[in-house]
Amino acid sequence: MAGAKIAKDVFGTLPDGRSVERIVLRGAGGFEARIITHGAVIQALIAPDAKGGTDDVVLGHDTFAGYLAERKFFGATVGRYANRIANGRFSLDGETFQLAVNNGPNALHGGVDGFDRKLWDIAEIDDGASPAVTLTYTSPHGEENYPGKLDVRLTYRVTGPSELSLIMEARTDRSTIVNLTNHSFFNLEGATSGASTLDHRLTVKADHFLAIDPSAIPLPEPPRSVAGTPFDFREAHAVGAHIREGDLQLQNGRGYDHTYCLARDGKLALAARLEAPLSGRIMELFTDQPGLQVYSGNYLDGTISGKGGRLIRQSDALCLEPHVWPDSPNRPDFPSPRLDPGGVYRHHTVYRFAVRAP
Repeated sequence: MAGAKIAKDVFGTLPDGRSVERIVLRGAGGFEARIITHGAVIQALIAPDAKGGTDDVVLGHDTFAGYLAERKFFGATVGRYANRIANGRFSLDGETFQLAVNNGPNALHGGVDGFDRKLWDIAEIDDGASPAVTLTYTSPHGEENYPGKLDVRLTYRVTGPSELSLIMEARTDRSTIVNLTNHSFFNLEGATSGASTLDHRLTVKADHFLAIDPSAIPLPEPPRSVAGTPFDFREAHAVGAHIREGDLQLQNGRGYDHTYCLARDGKLALAARLEAPLSGRIMELFTDQPGLQVYSGNYLDGTISGKGGRLIRQSDALCLEPHVWPDSPNRPDFPSPRLDPGGVYRHHTVYRFAVRAP
């Protein structure tokens, strides 16, 4: 229906016959967020540019077959634990839990069959002035060997003319760990533009980052100052300005694949700003999470094709993933991912788009 704030259709079908639905949330000036129920994925994010046009700014696939065939986390909701846990092992109240090891020696992004591979239920659709969809998923006790039945509730809402808000909540029936994030791959020049995100200008509101070993686990040391390192984005500069410097941390991450340490007060605040030089698009990311993973697409190697049939290669996208610090179940000096019965895990992130003034 013309002018409608929300629409819904079938995006694809799982091998067992279940339908994967797509919900379209519309803002102003052509802004759209397209969400699919498989993986609670942001399948497309349409944003205006400085010349009055619009384009999709997240990588992914045009059809469901692409998401089903390749697990690359494009736009996905990642859980039960985003990022890495060393050796796939952690202890809670004296009990040790062994997770699947699916990233070298470590557990990554919820294991072999994480939240990104689940079909989420549509719990609510709000077709009012701020259109929204709420998706739910219940992870049973023992899934991927995590303790506790976890009830997850996720709401995508258009909260401004070109602004998408994401709120995630989780409750458990026994003590567990939780760390959720959205794993969108951004290219503000457009998902099929072929432009390098190394030319995007990035600002990160953090004075410290976590140094990592070659398997991307944080080193047993306090957070490092960004001052005087290639990791200093306190003032905006191109993502690629220092990415090829002979720095051991850049070698360990094959580029940027590091957590920046944000304020820990739990309040929504600006964490990063990304600007595309050609389109003039600007994205500001606000979050209440203590960390922001900056990932420069180092493992995109041209072996799969994305939207428009284009091969996806290194530097085609940049990820900005807000979450608790990696390996925090094994690091009492890190922010805690623990969730107990009666408590509520909460995560709030906002993606706000604008354009550069002429």
